[in-house]
Amino acid sequence: MDLDALVARRRLGWERLRVLSRQRHLDGAQADELLDGYQRVATDLSTVRSAAPDPSLVTHLSGLLAGARLRSAGTRTFSWDMVGRFFVEDFPAALYRLRWWWILTALANVVVGLALGVWLYHHPVVENTLLSSVEVQQLVQTDFESYYSEHAASSFATLVWINNAWVAAQCIVFGVLGLPVIYVLWQNISNVAVIGSLMHQHGRADVFWGMLSPHGLLELTAIFVAAGVGLRLFWSWVAPGPRTRLSSLAHEGRTAAGVSLGLVVVLLISGLIEAFVTPSPLPTWARVGIGVLALLLFLVYVFTLGRSAVRRGITGDVDESLEAHVAPTAG
Repeated sequence: MDLDALVARRRLGWERLRVLSRQRHLDGAQADELLDGYQRVATDLSTVRSAAPDPSLVTHLSGLLAGARLRSAGTRTFSWDMVGRFFVEDFPAALYRLRWWWILTALANVVVGLALGVWLYHHPVVENTLLSSVEVQQLVQTDFESYYSEHAASSFATLVWINNAWVAAQCIVFGVLGLPVIYVLWQNISNVAVIGSLMHQHGRADVFWGMLSPHGLLELTAIFVAAGVGLRLFWSWVAPGPRTRLSSLAHEGRTAAGVSLGLVVVLLISGLIEAFVTPSPLPTWARVGIGVLALLLFLVYVFTLGRSAVRRGITGDVDESLEAHVAPTAG
C-alpha cells in the first residue's frame, strides 16, 4: 500500500474530523458527519495497521478516534446508579477475580507475622535493643490500650481512616515496582509482631487480642487486598500473557484504581469499628464478635456478588466504550 497516497487522499477528512471533535455545538448534519468521519478514520486506521503500520500515523489516527468518540458520546454525569453498579458489580468482581493474589498475600503475612512474633517472644533480648525497659513497661501497661481512647472517637476514626488509606494507597501505587509493596507489608506486620510479643511476655495477651481483633481483622484484610492488587499490577508487565505489556498494565491499572476506591469505604468501616467498638465497654467477646462478623460479611460480599458478577463477564475494568480504541488488524 502507498502510505503517502493514502495520507494525501484522506488528510482533509482527518482534519475535518479533528475540527468537528473540538467544536462545542453540533447540529444534526454535523453530528452525522462526525459519526461518518469516525467510521472512515477507523477503517483507515485498520488499513494502516494491517498493511503499513507506521507508528506515528497509527498514534495520530488513534488520537483522532479518541477525540471523536469522546465528542460523540458526550460527558458522563454522576448518578447513584453508577455508584450502585460499582459496589454491586465492579468492585466485588475485581476482588473476586484477583482473590488468589490477596488471599495468598494474607496467608503469607499471617505466617510471617506469627513466626516473627513467636521468635521475638523467645528472644526478648532483641526487643531490648529497640526499646528501653521503661518504654516497654509504658507500652504494655498503658500506651497500647490508651491509644484507642485518648482521642475523641470521631476524630480518631478520621485519623485511622486516613492512615490506613495511605498505607493501602502505597501498596497499590508502588505495586508497579513490586518490592516497595513487600517493604510496606514488612513494616506493618513486624510492628504488630513486636507489640504482640511484648504483650504476651508481660501477661497482657488478652488485652492485645481483645483490642486488635475487633477492627484488625477487616483492616488488615483490606491492606492485604491492596497489597495483592499491587503485586498483580507488578506481575501484569512482568508476565503480560497474550496482551502487550502496556495493554496488560493499563488493564490491571484501571482495575487497581477501582479497587482503591472501594477500599476507601472498607477502611472507613474498619476505622469506625476501631474508634467506636474497640475502646467501648462491651465485653471482649462482643467486641471480637463484631470484628469477626465484619470480616465474614466482607468475604460473603466478595464470594457471592463478586463471583456472580464475574460469571456474567464483569472483570472490574472500565466499560469497553471507555477503553482505548482497538482496530482489527491482519495476521
